Amino acid sequence: MNQIIQHFLGYLTAERGLARNSVHAYAADLQDFSDFLLAHRCTSFADASRETILDYLEICRNDRGMEVSSIARRLIAIKILYRYLAREHLVPSDITGIMESPRLWHILPDFLTYDEVERLLAVYPPSAKDPLTLRNRCIIELLYSCGLRVSECVDLRTDSLKLDDKIVRVLGKGSKERIVPIGSVAIRLLNRYFTHARPVLAGGRQDTHLFLSNHGHKLDRERVWMIVKDAARIAGIIKNIHPHTLRHSFASHLLENGADLRVIQEMLGHADIATTQIYTHIEQNKLLATFRQFHPRS
Repeated sequence: MNQIIQHFLGYLTAERGLARNSVHAYAADLQDFSDFLLAHRCTSFADASRETILDYLEICRNDRGMEVSSIARRLIAIKILYRYLAREHLVPSDITGIMESPRLWHILPDFLTYDEVERLLAVYPPSAKDPLTLRNRCIIELLYSCGLRVSECVDLRTDSLKLDDKIVRVLGKGSKERIVPIGSVAIRLLNRYFTHARPVLAGGRQDTHLFLSNHGHKLDRERVWMIVKDAARIAGIIKNIHPHTLRHSFASHLLENGADLRVIQEMLGHADIATTQIYTHIEQNKLLATFRQFHPRS
């Protein structure tokens, strides 16, 4: 992929006459994108799908907190790259052709139904004795039960949890700490994880991160993405699921069951209530869909 990027940058310079600074910006953006692809089991640009690109943009927006203008620039770089690849017959088709930048940022976040959450969780049984299976179940349970960002989940330490008090201390964006309640199901799973799984994964090492790899080190965000993606595939959920979908589901289900928007804002760690208000639009859309389906005058 690096070689293809270099050829593409040469094309931008020689045939499209882009300025040096613009070419450097494209180089940095596309290198970051190719690193993401490699971390997510794509060994070439042809392996990526439209959903893969959307996943990448979601990471830029939700996990890295990038400005919309910066994300839009990255999408433009990816679109021009794929147009070039299709023209050179290096990919079967331009998968970005139908991706409209202005509309992308107005798409409401996708979320899971209650049934889909149960199917996703059922992939990793809570009674499993395998340490990795129990760890994976705890990760998905905590992402959904507490509405955590994937970066917040992997950064949790063993002392972040106060299971007797049924809370977790989360270090969010801007190093702002917040307290989030933990559900009883998650508490039972975490107690089993601490007793039966984590000591095996740690293997005597002193890493204090809560969730460890099978080598006893801190999990990275990409591995958590694959845990959620694999669970969704096995569960037969056809939506484009990623860890942030569980955060969206957490907020949407709270609102649906009558939780106050300010309380949801606090648990999500949103600095501005306007960010949380997107979930009210989801509820309005559900109301409209119900009206259109059942009202005789709809």
